[in-house]
Amino acid sequence: MELTLHMEAYLDRHRFKYLALYHALREAIQEGRLPGGMKLPSTREMAERYGLSRGAVAQSYDILMAEGYVYAETGRGTFVTDAGYSPPSMEKIKETPIKLSQWGERLLRIPDMPLDAAKRAEISFINQPLEMSRFPYEEWRSALSFAGGRKGIGLQHKAPPEGDGQLREAIASHLRVTRGIMARPEHVVLFNGSMQAIVLLFQLLMNEGEAAVVENPGFHGIRRAVEACGGNIIPAAVDRQGVRPQEWDAGILFVTPSRQYPTGAVLSLKRRRQLLDWAQRHDAVIIEDDYDSEFRFGGRPIEPLKTLDTQERVIYIGSFSQTMFPGLRLGFAVLPEGLVEAAVRAKSLYEPMSPGLLEQRALARFMSKGSYMRHLRRLTRLYGARHGHFWGLMHALAGDLFELMPGDAGLHVYANWLKSADEYEAFRGAAVRRGVVFRDAQAYWMGQGPPAACFGFAHLTEEQIADGVRRLVLAWQDVQNFS
Repeated sequence: MELTLHMEAYLDRHRFKYLALYHALREAIQEGRLPGGMKLPSTREMAERYGLSRGAVAQSYDILMAEGYVYAETGRGTFVTDAGYSPPSMEKIKETPIKLSQWGERLLRIPDMPLDAAKRAEISFINQPLEMSRFPYEEWRSALSFAGGRKGIGLQHKAPPEGDGQLREAIASHLRVTRGIMARPEHVVLFNGSMQAIVLLFQLLMNEGEAAVVENPGFHGIRRAVEACGGNIIPAAVDRQGVRPQEWDAGILFVTPSRQYPTGAVLSLKRRRQLLDWAQRHDAVIIEDDYDSEFRFGGRPIEPLKTLDTQERVIYIGSFSQTMFPGLRLGFAVLPEGLVEAAVRAKSLYEPMSPGLLEQRALARFMSKGSYMRHLRRLTRLYGARHGHFWGLMHALAGDLFELMPGDAGLHVYANWLKSADEYEAFRGAAVRRGVVFRDAQAYWMGQGPPAACFGFAHLTEEQIADGVRRLVLAWQDVQNFS
């Protein structure tokens, strides 16, 4: 039988010729063009036919042999196996329904998080990752080199499920200095981002049918987590002083007291104490998410709710998602002593070894050498200037359209719409046509909320901010002209 291979297509896709030959041979075997029992050309013949080295042909044959497509007989040559794989045709494939667990069924019923048009817009007020030109890459690369150790000896180590001890020590030290939290390293557990921590904690602390209190408005991912775990959501109203304490019949409260998400309201001291009193009376746990208060542009630092906790009822959640770079998925939780073992055991089911040990140890070095704090100070100055620029322009040019929620921290501004709901919808469409987008705050409400927008500014230059605000003003003029 004549050997016909589609080498050209694979040579375009693969840098190494032996891989192109391997894929071409495998395709021919799968499609039945090289039937079982057929003898393949010798390495010399194949090399001459396709302009390859004999070593490249031998490598291709070795891979096929390891995968069971061919076999070799001493003194006779290489043959296609009789049991060569032949994929079924699409006509013969029957879709078989897969029975999901109750958890899986609940997950499918929960709507996906809303997508945005940020990538299509000329100016997007939807938060984007940190500009890498602002990241101290040389210091980070030095930290990575240190973490790898001499001749890569550090790469041989494994991290326990709770994370690398050096990083947990560095986080505990950072929290003591910057947030006033007297955390012990053994109470710090690392996660792949804050959401992994939050979902796992709901799984540990809430049974199906039990209630969890969630801020309204609030981050939609929290609602998804509660619903996926089979919990019932109790919406907690929010005003300009943050969440309004009530006598909720629940065992968990999720709250963002340092900067309420998304409104930016700071929870008053009186309400903080009321929440702690509620937790003690109801034998409840409070999950405190401190998602972006590292960036404070003015005013006194706001101490976390955790600093007032004398009953070990507050779980403090933090993350490096906003302060480092997108590929570094690292979050952490400061847990009450009675919850540490259960959390570590639960995490070990998903990850017997904490991933990214090299990055964890590099971050520990980055923090211990002071690079992280210097990086935060530089970003805070930059973001503070952009915040002030956005605030001033919006007040001057769009003050009759939006009431900006006051705040001196964070990476976005919550703005209440001052016109009618119909005009807001028309304005959003006009803004898109003008090439500018922003986050509709309705995504954060359970039920219908008042018209409002979230404007992310940290990723934009002052020139882009000015251009974006100008486009918003023109969009409103378009609405008025059309009506």
